[in-house]
Amino acid sequence: MTIRRKLLVFIPLLVLLVNLVTFFFFESGKGVQDSYDRMMVRILLYKQSVQTAEDHLQRLYTYLLNPDERTKTDLEHSRSSMQQMKADIAQLEAASPQASSVEGYLNTWSTYLSQEQSALQAASTDSLSAALSDYEEAEQTMAFIREEGISLVNEELDYYQPLYRQIQLETRKIHTLGAALFTVNALLSVVIAIWISRSITVPVSRLVARAQEVAEGKLDLKPVPEPNTDDELGILSDAVDQMAADLLVMMEKEKESLEKDRLVKELELQALQSQINPHFLFNTLNVLSKLALLEGAEQTSDLIVSMSNLLRYNLRSLDQPVTLENELKHVDEYIAIQKARFRDRVQFETDIDKSVLQILVPSLTIQPIIENAFMHGIDHMEQGGVIRLAIRRLGQEVLISIADNGAGMEEETRKSLLELKDKEISRTSTGIGTRNVFKRLALFYGKDDLVEISSEPGKGTEIRFRIPLTEEGGIYVQNINS
Repeated sequence: MTIRRKLLVFIPLLVLLVNLVTFFFFESGKGVQDSYDRMMVRILLYKQSVQTAEDHLQRLYTYLLNPDERTKTDLEHSRSSMQQMKADIAQLEAASPQASSVEGYLNTWSTYLSQEQSALQAASTDSLSAALSDYEEAEQTMAFIREEGISLVNEELDYYQPLYRQIQLETRKIHTLGAALFTVNALLSVVIAIWISRSITVPVSRLVARAQEVAEGKLDLKPVPEPNTDDELGILSDAVDQMAADLLVMMEKEKESLEKDRLVKELELQALQSQINPHFLFNTLNVLSKLALLEGAEQTSDLIVSMSNLLRYNLRSLDQPVTLENELKHVDEYIAIQKARFRDRVQFETDIDKSVLQILVPSLTIQPIIENAFMHGIDHMEQGGVIRLAIRRLGQEVLISIADNGAGMEEETRKSLLELKDKEISRTSTGIGTRNVFKRLALFYGKDDLVEISSEPGKGTEIRFRIPLTEEGGIYVQNINS
């Protein structure tokens, strides 16, 4: 049975069971409530009718003493309330177990209303004594109404006392039965829930274990001792096993391909380095430096030394990391050469956190970016060019920022530089292009999001590297040859 079918069958079943128990309690409570309502409606109506009659008698007395429009209006409203109350009691007369008593009670009301009309007629003829006499008779009738109302309430209570006890017994039975139904429903729900959860969680746990093995590189998975289920999770587990087997085959092929690419890269680098005899070149530069020093051209000698150091650093093995301090020394050599070229047109500013100088970074990481700032950022500026190098630690990262106030770049160019897909890498005079630096950073640290570029045309460019640190504060470097 599939997971979808299990959920569509058993979850509605649990909901139906809960609804049946709820409906049982609702119907039972509704029956008890109806019994209480029938009893309380008549009792409250009798008590309210007595209060209404007494209020009407008080307004009649007020009107007889002070017959004005306000007291007349109050009396008319009170009379309407009495007539409505009488009609309500008459509607309950047929269903009341004390129908005869209710009929006598209504006759007393009719007598009272007749006496009230006689008192009003006498008052209208200015016969105050006759009006007061009729009022006294109405007051006596009100005493009967009060007594009859109390008597009706007592009769209702006496009549419903056995019924009330029966309702209590039925309520106890309902509570007992409801508790039993609730317990059975809860146990059944727990059993079904455990069965459904086990049918899902057990295959999921097995699938998670296999996924962890794949994540750890254990692609040669052994067959499970228990057969997979025939639901979606079983199919997914089989797919994971097949995927692991396919990945194992693909990784073997990829290793062979990477090994070939590595050999080709090494041959290319060897071919590039073999174009110049390093010893001959360095010896020649040293001779030129000493000759310039003997002739008094100290600045020329310094530039030749910087050029020699720059070439020596560039021809080193690029797959080995260096300390950030050595990388910055190489940057200083390059800046010395560029200052001789640009002179006062360019100002180079640094803000270096010395506590991070001993961390390891890929060789030739910073200098190619600064060279790019010179060539494409401020080369066209006659004056006011500024290049700023800032290095500081932020938590478990070291932030390297290289910014200039030069020409900037278009958004399309910015996005193109950040793409790490295989493209033709442009080589500058230093031998390494900007995109090549980004690719080597990604290879060293195993991450593709270490580089950020902010740039707008005419507003300069800022390139930021986020170098991750280990818990001990060092750099974890991934060997790109492995």
